[in-house]
Amino acid sequence: MAEGGSAPAVRRSWPVADWLRTYRRDRFGPDAVGALTAWALIVPECVAYAQIAGVPPQNAFYGAPVALLAYVLFGTSRFLVVGATSAAAVLSAATVADVSGDPRLAVALSAALAMLAGAVLVVAGLAKLGFLANFLSEPALLGFLFGMALTIIVRQCGKILGVSGGEGDFFERAWTLLRHAGDWHGPTIAVGAAALAALLLLERWLPKLPASLVVLAAGIAVSAAVDLDDHGVDIVGKIPRAVPVPAWPDISAADWLALLAGAFGLALVVFAESYSIAGRFAREHGDEVDADREMAAMGAANIAAGLFKGFAVSGSASRSAAAEASGGSSPMVSAVAAVLVLVTGAFLTPVFTDLPEPVLGAIVVVAVRGFLRVAEMRRYWRRDKPNFAVAATALLGVLVFDLLPGLLIAVGLSLVLFIAHASRPRTAVLGRIPGTDRFGDVADQPGATTVPGLLLVRPDGPLYFGNVARLKLAVHDLVAAADPAPERVVLNLVSDFRLGIPVLDTLDELRLELARKHCALHLAHVHPEVRPALDDSAVGRALGPAGVHDSVGDAVRAYQRDSTAGDGTGPSGRADG
Repeated sequence: MAEGGSAPAVRRSWPVADWLRTYRRDRFGPDAVGALTAWALIVPECVAYAQIAGVPPQNAFYGAPVALLAYVLFGTSRFLVVGATSAAAVLSAATVADVSGDPRLAVALSAALAMLAGAVLVVAGLAKLGFLANFLSEPALLGFLFGMALTIIVRQCGKILGVSGGEGDFFERAWTLLRHAGDWHGPTIAVGAAALAALLLLERWLPKLPASLVVLAAGIAVSAAVDLDDHGVDIVGKIPRAVPVPAWPDISAADWLALLAGAFGLALVVFAESYSIAGRFAREHGDEVDADREMAAMGAANIAAGLFKGFAVSGSASRSAAAEASGGSSPMVSAVAAVLVLVTGAFLTPVFTDLPEPVLGAIVVVAVRGFLRVAEMRRYWRRDKPNFAVAATALLGVLVFDLLPGLLIAVGLSLVLFIAHASRPRTAVLGRIPGTDRFGDVADQPGATTVPGLLLVRPDGPLYFGNVARLKLAVHDLVAAADPAPERVVLNLVSDFRLGIPVLDTLDELRLELARKHCALHLAHVHPEVRPALDDSAVGRALGPAGVHDSVGDAVRAYQRDSTAGDGTGPSGRADG
């Protein structure tokens, strides 16, 4: 029995056991092709995103293989490929810059931040908090990512124009670039513009080619052939060989604490980005992904990256999509890609010595342009102006206050949206649907008839302390508008599987206030989970068994019986005042 019970438990703890146990050898060929495709994107983006994160390129090669393998061990998506992304890199850089401006500490601080964000995600996953990603609303995330992309682009423009990008927020950096227009470097602009054009043309006309790798290779070849460095074009320079070796970040306890707030924000964005990508592939292929396990898996990947002197990682939409389009369909893609990246870092880093900086800038600009979802912003503007305002506010928050404050604004707006929506539940008046014994919303059911003297009310959403007062006011308005005045109000609690003390107390207030209007309050469709709390409350004791009904139909029949009997006392007839 012990052995029989332990195997499923192991598979639940180690998702890798499930796919390894059923992996077919004939899948290795397509998975290897998918891995090569992912590698072709990982290599140039490692170099580019390391610069965004403010760390040397070799540190990307330290963290990438171990992050990939950590996700293979713990992740639940067959298609997600993790690694450095623009969102994770720029948030990492912003957090580290707030803690220290010393470039000598950037590597250790970036690694520590990745480990802290990973720890946050692991703890949250074990606590089954995966649902929290749902609170980052789509409009707020849209605006945040749009602003983040613009911020990244303006930072890369300095490399493409051959001048310093300056400091400060988006507008300050843009003004710095314009102020130094006279210093723009012609050969650098030519290289950057050629790289941008090549990337866009390859993506347009040869979408199956890894455009980033092709342009990166061409840039290195041209740079070495014509000595672009001698013409004033900045190049990456020598990159040390990168063999991952574990090392604990050498920073003070004060620095660890200073990174903590940013780690929470980074963890939220990493999980929201990764889970949305994994979920999209799961829907397309009929799979399932476990939000809590995904949270823990992304945490493990970030801890591994930080422990090996890397920086924060996330799920990559471009690499995942490219690998899937090439035939990859299992975590073996990430396992093989990890080996390829490891070999690249150990033996091939000298190849990148002549890589022009404007080519890197162009690769980053093209990589993040997908976040500039202008059509989606227009759709919100045309059809949903309140949510457009949320997206625009998050966007401006990033541009004016930088990324972390912008992220907090986006999260705050998401919570405000949720609270505002949850605090205004629609209140439906129910009537009998013609030809049936069922009751529906009179606004949605043509011909539905109400019962004279009886007001059937259904709050379309669960009640909690933030909306029950609004329900009480809505019931009073419906009673005042009813003609003839109702003798009894029945609340249909079909949406409620928990009634807290504030809700029960407010329902008792409603009962007493209706009683002063000679109207009784009854409840219908009270779920078994709710009964103990209701029976132990003042409103439950006042109503008694006669005032609580299993269904709306039972409540209607009880009212008709009481009316026929002429019983006007107690909770089942007219209120006793």
